[in-house]
Amino acid sequence: MSYNNILVEEKKPIATVIINRPNKLNALNKETIQELHQAFSFLEKDKEVKVILLTGSGEKAFVAGADISEFANFSVEEGGKLAAEGQELLFNLIENLSKPVIAAVNGFALGGGLELAMACHFRVASHNARMGLPEVSLGVIPGYGGTQRLPQLIGKGRALELIMTAGMIDVERALDYGLINHVISQEELLPFCEKLADKISKNSSVAIGHAIKAVNAGFKHDSNGYAAEIEAFGACFGTADFKEGTNAFLEKRKADFPGE
Repeated sequence: MSYNNILVEEKKPIATVIINRPNKLNALNKETIQELHQAFSFLEKDKEVKVILLTGSGEKAFVAGADISEFANFSVEEGGKLAAEGQELLFNLIENLSKPVIAAVNGFALGGGLELAMACHFRVASHNARMGLPEVSLGVIPGYGGTQRLPQLIGKGRALELIMTAGMIDVERALDYGLINHVISQEELLPFCEKLADKISKNSSVAIGHAIKAVNAGFKHDSNGYAAEIEAFGACFGTADFKEGTNAFLEKRKADFPGE
């Protein structure tokens, strides 16, 4: 599958999705969102891919924001549709993907870029990364889930301060806030993420998928996270991965999970 704005590199069991618009600092436009939707949908179905890394091309930006030129003249209805379609096509898709998605934040992650990183299951950033939601400086608010995911990650007060000031934070502050998990040099960012992904890939992909679903349920107002955990826990007992994992433990050997 070929794309205009992204690259997909596969070193199975790891796939790396690269947003490739360096002249636009990898800004998100409709076409890029659609291509990312296609790529993630395809990779989720590929049984040989266990973990997905998401990053931006170049050394300046992960994603510097949305492509403002596309929506500067939108009406109320068009603005609402833009947010709704974007959330459904990409941001919610990534958050609820059954495979782990790690954001390798290699530079500016602003506006839609930070929202995209927050939709991933966790984030690793290079030393030069800067993060923020500057939308209110344009007379609008985050529309791709930023007002919901940022408070979940760093708390309501910190999130509102970041949103209302339209400012940026550096990686030290982001690490302190819990917005990112690790800070790594730019040169080592992808190798570090690949090591994490390799470690994850050795575990049961079926169990990991259930864990993602259960954790996400705890952040949804219409879901009972504990009930979701109980259901997912029970479901694991009917899988080939559970049989292999428990047998391997009892036989004192490493598990070779079939992914079923």
